Amino acid sequence: MSFSNRLVMAGLFSVVLASAQNSNNSFNPRWWAKYQTLLQNGADAAAGLMSSAPVVGANVDVSNECGPQSETFITLNTRNASSLAGGSNEIFRLPMRGYSSGDGGASWAGVDLPLPPAIGNGIDFGSDPTLAFDTRGNLFYGYIVVFFGHGNGINGTELAVARSSDGGKSYPSANFFSFSGGGDHFNDKPMIAADTNLHSPFRDNVYLAWDAASGGSSSGGIRFARSTDHGASFSVIRIDNPNGPGRSIAAQPFVGPNGEVYVAWNDIAANTIAFNRSLDGGVSFGTPSVVASKSIPFDIGIPAISFRGALIYPSCDADRSSSPHRGRLYCSWTDLASNGVNTDIFTAFSDDKGSSWSAPRRIADSLSGSVDRFYQWLSVDAVTGDVNISFYDTRNDTTGQRFMTDVYFTRSTDGSNWLSPNTRVSTTSSNEHDCNGVFPCAGINYGNQYGDYEGLVSFGGVSHAIWTDSRDQLNFAPGCRTNLAMEEVFTATIH
Repeated sequence: MSFSNRLVMAGLFSVVLASAQNSNNSFNPRWWAKYQTLLQNGADAAAGLMSSAPVVGANVDVSNECGPQSETFITLNTRNASSLAGGSNEIFRLPMRGYSSGDGGASWAGVDLPLPPAIGNGIDFGSDPTLAFDTRGNLFYGYIVVFFGHGNGINGTELAVARSSDGGKSYPSANFFSFSGGGDHFNDKPMIAADTNLHSPFRDNVYLAWDAASGGSSSGGIRFARSTDHGASFSVIRIDNPNGPGRSIAAQPFVGPNGEVYVAWNDIAANTIAFNRSLDGGVSFGTPSVVASKSIPFDIGIPAISFRGALIYPSCDADRSSSPHRGRLYCSWTDLASNGVNTDIFTAFSDDKGSSWSAPRRIADSLSGSVDRFYQWLSVDAVTGDVNISFYDTRNDTTGQRFMTDVYFTRSTDGSNWLSPNTRVSTTSSNEHDCNGVFPCAGINYGNQYGDYEGLVSFGGVSHAIWTDSRDQLNFAPGCRTNLAMEEVFTATIH
């Protein structure tokens, strides 16, 4: 039986996820759309993959590959700020994609991330990129591995952390851990952080947080992993309420200036941005608390991303600079605007290690038209203390339907007052609903549309944004079959 036929004949769904067949279901793991794409099309749907793609320009096409790439992340080496690394999902192929730049983002190379042996005669794929450098120059790339096939649908999930010693040019191996067969939970949406504080007692510890999606049972929850041996091994604990319903997603760890470890996530059941902290290097955590309440529980199908739905998640960071706000914590998230129709970006800060938080504030320009903002990412500059945020924005839409997106950027020097007008980062709008008057667009994989987040990293007064961009969906990378250029990974440097 051919590979594609084996995928088609694979079991439809696991028992745990049998009730999660509809899109935008809060019990549905966010890697589910990629699973369905591979199930129907096979893992070889993209031909002629390029191993690297150096591109120079204001907006740099980082991936420049066959097939769609989406869901992006970026980081940099604080000991060498010209060394950047990024990652994205590959939708028509099994592995994760890693990107590296040694010249501050002017040019990039690409590489596949390792996958473990599949179970039986099934296959496995990677999803959900997240990256962090430590102070020794080690680069850690976190993701999940999803196993499926052999007539059993989803066979399980596990966490992966690959380590690179050459800035992301290669990842010789990965640490695979916390496998679950799905009887109690599925692993989803990991985020990684490293303690880069030179005088921290926990310097170079590596932290990973994710949600154990459970279909509504009490066995899910937010998991936290800690490594004290440079990613060779991880210890895992649960950090939300163990008696709760296990309905949380999108946990992000971040580190304070003295090695404090913080984690924020979207509590779907309580409809809040939730928070917890550790003051002993991730060994133990306190009682979960709340950053802010919100209106959108899980995701929202705004016009620009109506098929997949825009996931609600926190993006947070701490001020590790010598600024007057050293130690301040910042969190951002997407929620309904005051008109109850559009989406907007909100932030809050804490000056007492998360014991209390400021009232939420909007960060984007006030405009007279109907505009959606979504998929924000926040990065605090460890040198200047500036708070930087990038996000998708539909203000340049010419269709009247809020279909067209651009990436915008704003900065605050005090965490309260935001640069206005916001800075447009993308030089060309993306429109995934109209391809020269044709809908649906042949070059868009709607189940994985945009992915679940975009990225930003800031250091020394310079920010680097990374995002999913569909401006070239009607153009094709060399060697690709028809209609396979689709969504690409783009970056831009913001001084």
